[in-house]
Amino acid sequence: MEEIRRLPDLELEVMQAIWACSVPVDRKDVEDIMAKTHQIAPTTLFTIFTRLAQKGFIQIEKSGRSARYIPMVSQKEYLASQSNRFITKVCGGNIAAFASALCDSGLSKEDLEELKSLLENNTL
Repeated sequence: MEEIRRLPDLELEVMQAIWACSVPVDRKDVEDIMAKTHQIAPTTLFTIFTRLAQKGFIQIEKSGRSARYIPMVSQKEYLASQSNRFITKVCGGNIAAFASALCDSGLSKEDLEELKSLLENNTL
C-alpha cells in the first residue's frame, strides 16, 4: 500500500468536509460544514485548499473568479494508509498489540462485535 502523507489537523478537517460533500465541492459547502465546529476565515480556507492541491489531495477547477474542488484521495484510502502507518510506527508492526490496545480502549462490546464482523467479512 502506498503511504499517503499525514495531514495536519486543520487540513484534515477541511478534507473531511470535502469528503462529506457531493463532487465537485464549492467553498460555501466546506464553510457550512466547518462552521458547525468553528469559524474559518475565507483567506485561511483558500490557503488550505492551495496546500491540499499542492500535496495532491484535491484538484482545483477554476471557473472565472470561482473555484470547485475535487478530492483526489478518498477518505477510505486515507484511513487505510494512516491505519497502516499507525500500526507500523506506534505498534511496531505488531497487529496483536494494536488489537489488544483496541480491546483496552474502552470500546463497547457492540463496537468490538462490529469490528469482529467487519474483519471476518473482509474479502481483501
